[in-house]
Amino acid sequence: MTAKTEPGPPARAEGITGCPITPVVDIVFSRWTTPILWQLNSHGRQRFNELRDLVKGITAKVLTQRLRQLERDGLVMRTTHPEIPPRVEYEITDLGRSLAPVFASLVEWSHANLTDVHGARTEYDTSDRPRP
Repeated sequence: MTAKTEPGPPARAEGITGCPITPVVDIVFSRWTTPILWQLNSHGRQRFNELRDLVKGITAKVLTQRLRQLERDGLVMRTTHPEIPPRVEYEITDLGRSLAPVFASLVEWSHANLTDVHGARTEYDTSDRPRP
């Protein structure tokens, strides 16, 4: 008989990149995921059109796709109210909300470093170095 063990952390998800954060980046930092999560965290429960208005530039089709993926990943919850016409609302889950400190750290880094990044780009672009 085998001893029963507590479930541990999932197997390392480094994949072919050898980097343990790659799966997280793929989930959280795709083109529209971060703005959707940011808006739901900032503004709370939203109807589809309200959310589309908050996330500037996103199409209805892409918003639908991203919301489905976020729901699948457990970061967003979809609630359908039994009304006519049906009312559907989206809200960030506790799992999605757990990313707030990550986003806050990125905002802090942005405030502290983006000026330097822009300066480095300008210096690079005006130098004699070959451009990508």
